[in-house]
Amino acid sequence: MIQRTSTSVEARQAPESPLTWQQELARAINRPDILLSELGLPLDLLPGAQAGARLFSIRVPYPYLDRMEYGNPADPLLRQVLPLGDEMLASPGFVPDPLNESDHTPQQGLIRKYRSRALLMVTGTCAINCRYCFRRHFPYGDHRQSPDARSQALATLHDSPEINEIIFSGGDPLAINDQRLAAWSEDLAAIPHLKRLRIHTRLPVVIPQRIDDTFMRWFGDNPLQKVVVLHINHAREIDANVHNAMQRLRSAGVTLLNQSVILRGVNDSVDTLRELSESLFDAGILPYYLHAFDPVEGAAHFDVSDDRARALVRELLGQLPGFLVPRLVREVPGKASKTPLNL
Repeated sequence: MIQRTSTSVEARQAPESPLTWQQELARAINRPDILLSELGLPLDLLPGAQAGARLFSIRVPYPYLDRMEYGNPADPLLRQVLPLGDEMLASPGFVPDPLNESDHTPQQGLIRKYRSRALLMVTGTCAINCRYCFRRHFPYGDHRQSPDARSQALATLHDSPEINEIIFSGGDPLAINDQRLAAWSEDLAAIPHLKRLRIHTRLPVVIPQRIDDTFMRWFGDNPLQKVVVLHINHAREIDANVHNAMQRLRSAGVTLLNQSVILRGVNDSVDTLRELSESLFDAGILPYYLHAFDPVEGAAHFDVSDDRARALVRELLGQLPGFLVPRLVREVPGKASKTPLNL
């Protein structure tokens, strides 16, 4: 942890008692001026931040903010969440729906891109709004899981024996309450051909107290094989509280994987990627995918070329054991799986 001054984030008056994850989510920063003020950043960043936030709202939980370096506008964690005026610039080839997900959503809240697994969008809410998100333009309002939509999704899954794995996604599926998640998981466990429940989430990273007793009760009791895929792009995102949350999941027999995105100014160096893989494994998480950047409109300033990404992974192979080197892949619309980028 970098030592901060008395005017730093750590100088805020701490709550008298630990906050629940719901309280942390409710008090997350949602204004650029507050984010800049909390980190002691110059106000000349504000006009661009406000312009970017008008296109895609800002949300930063305090437990994540506390891992940022005070006074550093280039902090790799801050860069992932700070709106910039660059988001206003049009870039050829950068589009609102880079993965053509609208073509693979046969019904409300259910995405089917691959034969043996389906993705349920259980919520459109996230705990943190990453500026590079490939779903930053997604019409979540059209995919709310109403009772009718939920029944239709379950009926489709019942009638699709080729599907053996369900992925909870969103938004962030862990942003909704455990009662709803438990109800979903119980209904899914009753479908005979389903084997695995996978959760794609960033919430245990940005608000580690999300992995609480209530969550562990319903998730631990579910008979399906359980996989949690985290989204961590930089080693400094993994603090002691994240370690503790991962330990709880591992103790319940959960397989922990991580997928990262290669991002300019965040993790586009071999030293950063090596440290990330080592830190992940220290926390009991296996590096899984390193995603080539999805060309989503408003995020071209994060783009790293495929040639540069390949070169970084080639260097990484020379410095780490193979099991700590994530697979470099691109998601190509219409393909039956992720597409490895040959080195």
